[in-house]
Amino acid sequence: MITIAELMRNRFGLDTQAGAGWDAQGGSATLTGLLNRRSIRRYTDKPVSDQLLEVLLACAQSAPSKSNLQQYSIIVVGDPARRAALAVLCPETSQIESCPLFLVFCADLRRNRRIGELRGRPNDNDNMDSFLNAAVDAALAMQCFSTAAESVGLGTACISEVRNRIGELSEVLELPDGVFPISGLTAGWPAADAFINQRIPPSVVVHRDRYDDQSLEAEIEAYDARRHDIFPIATDKQRYVEKYCVAEYCPWSENAVRQLSVPERAEFRAYLTNQGFSLA
Repeated sequence: MITIAELMRNRFGLDTQAGAGWDAQGGSATLTGLLNRRSIRRYTDKPVSDQLLEVLLACAQSAPSKSNLQQYSIIVVGDPARRAALAVLCPETSQIESCPLFLVFCADLRRNRRIGELRGRPNDNDNMDSFLNAAVDAALAMQCFSTAAESVGLGTACISEVRNRIGELSEVLELPDGVFPISGLTAGWPAADAFINQRIPPSVVVHRDRYDDQSLEAEIEAYDARRHDIFPIATDKQRYVEKYCVAEYCPWSENAVRQLSVPERAEFRAYLTNQGFSLA
């Protein structure tokens, strides 16, 4: 019987005493589910019932929200024509047309602007902080939906590709001023298992009392080696080989910095401005 400690070992590739002897099946189902979670992109044809979807959406709306302002909206995309149009805009997400559920989580400042007009109050908090609050609200709602979905056996995958051609996608979804997509989410009953994506060790991510990254170089080198031994990055998954060539050893850190070395979504700020977001 697998233990919490073994689940943590699978996640980080490191031995730990945390959860030692704690039977994962007899412990918290939420802890077990989160430690064992993985992105699922292949689904069966079995539909997700409207009743279950309604419950999952209620779970999403149970997420924390900044000052209870609830500055997000969720677009459930079921229309085949719109799915087909989105598939053209997101060519790397092959499951968009076929997955049982496709949702787009959006930051939404429009709703409270309209409520302010209804109440005759000015909106003097329309700024960069408001943009961030709305984006965080939407992300928290998406995580709650995903956790709830996975708890009943569904698989999910977040789709940031929805922002690659964000203007065109917004037209397909008819997003008005004050609303922008932060991420898509595919969901359905898993047709195949997926690997557990090994994470950076807690010693790099978790800081005690103050920020301290003195051991970063050694920790990342060790993480790269552990991850490469378990799941080496295939040649066709190496980033920007036309610029950097194919590497015989391409660990996580190399692929990450390759991606960050090339600007992406350069039009994003202009899109937000045109969409009515104040970034002052």
